[in-house]
Amino acid sequence: MTETSDLRIGRRTVLAATGATAAALAVGGAVPATKEPEAAVPVAAAAVCTLTKEMTEGPYYLDGQYVRSDVSEGKTGFPLKLTLTVVDDDTCVPLPNALVEIWHADALGEYSGFVGNNGHDEPDNGTFLRGGVLTDSTGVAAITSVYPGWYRGRCVHIHIKVHTNVTLTSDGSFTGGREIHTGQLFFNETITARVATLSPYSANTVTRTTLAQDSIYDEGGAASGLLTLTALGSSTSAGYAGTLTLGVESS
Repeated sequence: MTETSDLRIGRRTVLAATGATAAALAVGGAVPATKEPEAAVPVAAAAVCTLTKEMTEGPYYLDGQYVRSDVSEGKTGFPLKLTLTVVDDDTCVPLPNALVEIWHADALGEYSGFVGNNGHDEPDNGTFLRGGVLTDSTGVAAITSVYPGWYRGRCVHIHIKVHTNVTLTSDGSFTGGREIHTGQLFFNETITARVATLSPYSANTVTRTTLAQDSIYDEGGAASGLLTLTALGSSTSAGYAGTLTLGVESS
């Protein structure tokens, strides 16, 4: 099943600037309304928010996933350490206790609960590479996974939702709350091309769609979900850290 290029327009969301600005948001929050003269204000402290469209949920979402910081479940692949900062779009103040939920394909391009849709046969428990975590007091959600693979017609990506006011359940999942953002995270094409040549990703027999060829990604950079990737070691197989600051309309 292939996603369409339809974009959801029911809500406004923003992606706040990454890098130094994101770091400032994570630890310092918004710039106070009353501040020193411009010359005395550090550049990193000036929050910059850019409006962006929500991305399609796609065909592979499953309700009732676990609340957990590590969603890898032992799947083979290169480590991926996500640090996602959620901020309010009006104030750019970090949003604590928001549930950041992700789901994505494994190295063979298969989603749990739908294994076989990308032409590969493997065990399917319905939960691998799915789950979420609550943001901390600085709005940060830290999630461990593996670098995603690709499936027919789409570039490498991760799906993401942000929920507020959820109730954690005794079985390790969540219920209720309000969904305030649905989007996708994207990966640098140069890095993905390098990953794709190595095992286990090289065993994926489906032709890979590049970032530029993708029907959903609109070349908008961080404003459209492009992660900032940093190598975790000296080799590609050591994996990557991925960071992004995501602004949402929380009220």
